[in-house]
Amino acid sequence: MGRKKKISLEVVNPNASGIDVGSRSHFVSIGQDLKDVKEFGVYQENLEELGKWLLSNGIDTVAMESTGDYWQNLHAELERIGIEVILTNGKFTKNIKGKKTDVLDCMWIQKLHSLGLLSGSFLPDDLAIEIRAYTRQRKNILDQCAKYSKKMQKNLKLLNFRLDVAVSDVCGKTGIKIIKAICEGELNPKELAKLRNYRIRKSEEEIAKALNGNNRREYLFCLKQDFASYNFFRGQLIECDLQLEKFLEEYFLSLDFAVDDIPSKKPYKRKNKNSPKNIDMNIVAYQYFGGVDLMSIEGVSEGTLLALMGEIGPNGIEKFKTGKQFTSWLRLAPNNKISGGKTLSNRTPKGSGRLKIALRNAANAIGNLKEGSLAKFFRRISHRKGRQVAITATARKLAMIIWNMLVHKTEYKPAEGHMFLDEKRKLGLVKRMQKNIAKFDLKPEDLGFASD
Repeated sequence: MGRKKKISLEVVNPNASGIDVGSRSHFVSIGQDLKDVKEFGVYQENLEELGKWLLSNGIDTVAMESTGDYWQNLHAELERIGIEVILTNGKFTKNIKGKKTDVLDCMWIQKLHSLGLLSGSFLPDDLAIEIRAYTRQRKNILDQCAKYSKKMQKNLKLLNFRLDVAVSDVCGKTGIKIIKAICEGELNPKELAKLRNYRIRKSEEEIAKALNGNNRREYLFCLKQDFASYNFFRGQLIECDLQLEKFLEEYFLSLDFAVDDIPSKKPYKRKNKNSPKNIDMNIVAYQYFGGVDLMSIEGVSEGTLLALMGEIGPNGIEKFKTGKQFTSWLRLAPNNKISGGKTLSNRTPKGSGRLKIALRNAANAIGNLKEGSLAKFFRRISHRKGRQVAITATARKLAMIIWNMLVHKTEYKPAEGHMFLDEKRKLGLVKRMQKNIAKFDLKPEDLGFASD
């Protein structure tokens, strides 16, 4: 019988620990023996005790899974005391076949981290975390406003007040005035029609016909409550915008080298009613990203800039070495699976983060534009593969453009036109020839171009 071969793996992180994060307790391993495993609670005093125990055992790096929201307080505490934390995706720590317990899980994570087999997830800095809290809260409030707006429209239909037919936006200036008057007891259609804004296309007579309802008291009561809830969340939105404005002012004042220049105005971009009222996002985003004018990209709105500021931060995009890594993190790039030289699958991974949704919304807006290089690109993809594929492809293209602009600090330069296949081949051939000439240091006479 032949001798058995042994394969040894080099220990990359000798002072490593693995933590199995839980909702009620955390299991911490500093070695591969049961005596090296200890359980801690989730209270603040327990987290401080956990950190002291790791420091007393010479631990300088820790790996943990991103389990729900339970890891965040522990992550903050460990970083506060100077321990490096690797937050990894749970699919990278799947254990081998056998029993599964919290003790074995933390020991397995510790072994993988010691051998350097775990990669960390993207985490924004403290500045981005704070602004992310405001932007996400703002998005949640807008979702609640949309929820109660739909409820009000339903109650109006049940009352046979067809305000949705009379005006284009039920929660616009005219719509809100009419709903407020109805909740205050005014049910005369002619009096309600007098609240019409001068920009409404339909006349007062047509609006009065649409507001001749059945006046059922149960739905009037529901409408009144939903209108109160809607106004409450609109007030919450104003408070959130004021807090966001205060935070941005403090941040810009704290910068050592502020951007003195301001970007060009964008009068062709319409301001949405849900945009921050007291914040000029065109100027704020320009200063936030160090003088890069992202608003110049067609389709990019104030909502896109808010999502980018909150999810990435001012310098977070530099953690992605290439634009392809950035698009892969956003789950906008195809996940190619190749075996035996054959492509088994190239589908885009499932999952939508807030930034991915914002970029897809921007791509959808690009699809409605009549002009622009990105609009032409959208229409080419849409013609061949459908609108949904075009939205994903355009969102990926937007992500690549944003990465290049922020990393290289360049201006947006839209493509001048579509290149046909022969033109692409010719350009590629020229680039390869130039590369080879530079590589081999060829002279004109070496190529037979020297004149007599």
